[in-house]
Amino acid sequence: MRNSLYMDIHVLQTVPPSCVNRDDTGSPKTAFYGGVTRARVSSQAWKKAMRDYFRQELPAEEVGKRTKLLHALLVEEIRARAPEADAEKLAKDGLAAAGVSVKEGDKRDALFFVSPGQLAALAEVVLGAEGGKLDKKECQKAMRENPAVDIALFGRMAAEDPSLNYDAAAQVAHAISTHAVQNEFDFFTALDDCAPEGSMGAAHMDTAEYNSSTLYRYATVNIGELAAHLGGRTPEAVRVFLQAFLCSMPTGKRNSYANNTLPDAVYVAIRRDQPLNLAGAFEKPVTAGMDGYVQPSMKALVRHAKALYRDYLGEPEAAFAIGSGMAELADPMPMRQVLEAVQVLATQWGAEA
Repeated sequence: MRNSLYMDIHVLQTVPPSCVNRDDTGSPKTAFYGGVTRARVSSQAWKKAMRDYFRQELPAEEVGKRTKLLHALLVEEIRARAPEADAEKLAKDGLAAAGVSVKEGDKRDALFFVSPGQLAALAEVVLGAEGGKLDKKECQKAMRENPAVDIALFGRMAAEDPSLNYDAAAQVAHAISTHAVQNEFDFFTALDDCAPEGSMGAAHMDTAEYNSSTLYRYATVNIGELAAHLGGRTPEAVRVFLQAFLCSMPTGKRNSYANNTLPDAVYVAIRRDQPLNLAGAFEKPVTAGMDGYVQPSMKALVRHAKALYRDYLGEPEAAFAIGSGMAELADPMPMRQVLEAVQVLATQWGAEA
């Protein structure tokens, strides 16, 4: 499997009292693992945070849009090129030819992940059609090629036409706490600023559920799969994915808790055989010591990684660490240097492939 290359990212991150990802009842999401309840942040929540982070780091044309309003976006593209054209009809015909359905009211039933490059390409095809007859192959080609970075990373499913699908080059695990948690409740009240003087009592009372935890977070990128979609854009996409995974944070109730943190420890492993989630390090929940959960979590992660390398896969092709807690697995260095090293490695791999 010489042509395979995977980037595994392992993160330990402490999050203070917060509710960054809640369920349908407003409670922080949890998972039952190793016989105890854990704090959980869903992969969907963190991928949304990463896509928002991409918008800060990448040009607009490299970030896709997930929307039901695909027809309206294509109408905009067509009008920008030909204001006099019947953009509404051309957009509807173009999407139909591409195999993408639009229902009554020009709105889809399901979300569709589309890149600015794909919209631009389809607009050019419909405007360039001779005699108004659209070439179905050209329309579908426009919607298949030129994916945004996040489409190539996170994938796309088009139920109407599987040829428009993208297999995700990245996988993001649900983050779980390395230890058992118990959700807590905050009782709060609010006063009416305009109430008459001397008024007694609160105008509003409620409770908010929250927890705090040290999370184990894991993601992996199939760099070969990514290169098949992005070509020469792959090294930059790998760097941005790593940076976004480390620095982003889901925004749930952040105004109430101001819970923005950065990882306590990061371990990045580059493998040619297969990706490897190290969550098994915490199947036995970590017990807090005098120094909290972070230090024993680091020790458990290092011990588990070494055991799996010894018994199954061997050492990774390359490894990088941020924070001294991972020093037994890789030499620690600042995030900037890790990002640069990973980008260089992805560039070298592309040249070899």
